[in-house]
Amino acid sequence: MEQVGQIIQRLSIQIIPFLMAVVFHEFAHGFIAHRWGDSTAKDQGRLTLNPIPHMDPLGTVFFPLIMMATGTGLLFGWAKPVPINPSRFKKFRPGLFWVSLAGPGMNFLLATLSAFGFVGLQIWMSPEFYLFEPLVAMAYVSVSLNFALGIFNLIPLPPLDGSKIVESFLPYTAMQKYEAVARYSFFILMGLMLTGAFSILSVPIAFFTKLTLGIAAQILGSMAH
Repeated sequence: MEQVGQIIQRLSIQIIPFLMAVVFHEFAHGFIAHRWGDSTAKDQGRLTLNPIPHMDPLGTVFFPLIMMATGTGLLFGWAKPVPINPSRFKKFRPGLFWVSLAGPGMNFLLATLSAFGFVGLQIWMSPEFYLFEPLVAMAYVSVSLNFALGIFNLIPLPPLDGSKIVESFLPYTAMQKYEAVARYSFFILMGLMLTGAFSILSVPIAFFTKLTLGIAAQILGSMAH
């Protein structure tokens, strides 16, 4: 039986990268929406990096903690969606496109910054420092986790961000029909998860994780020398 200390160690390494990934994702949606004229998120106190207003009891607490504690290798979760009112955008279609892309885009940015952090820590921080190993581990988790969250949200299934990006190019009637799929999305997602179909996402996640870490190693390695 796994020791309690090992579970606590895994939780301490994964919880901060997870919270940052989901909170920054939602903040990015609200921030770009505000730039396009929709202040709904700001008016409801959601235009903040404070994780508490973004926390969903199931998606941010229960499911992630269970998966972290059991070490399933799959970290699945979400934050409360930031409220967006596209009708308030200065221009509807470009606003919808950029606001929808903002969440995954933020995750890809965090993944890239974390990759540079991962490499930088190993170059410039002494391995003797007592936080060296957990910080390196957290940085690596952040790279793969943010790529996973960003890529998952680009799936064009309502109400995921990928569907909103597609909708920004559709005529109004087609958009309505497309959004109607959302009533089945939960069952579709659960079916894909239970059948292991989501394992195909591990290919681009691993590719971009390796690629970004390699680029960071080349850039920071040349600087160090």
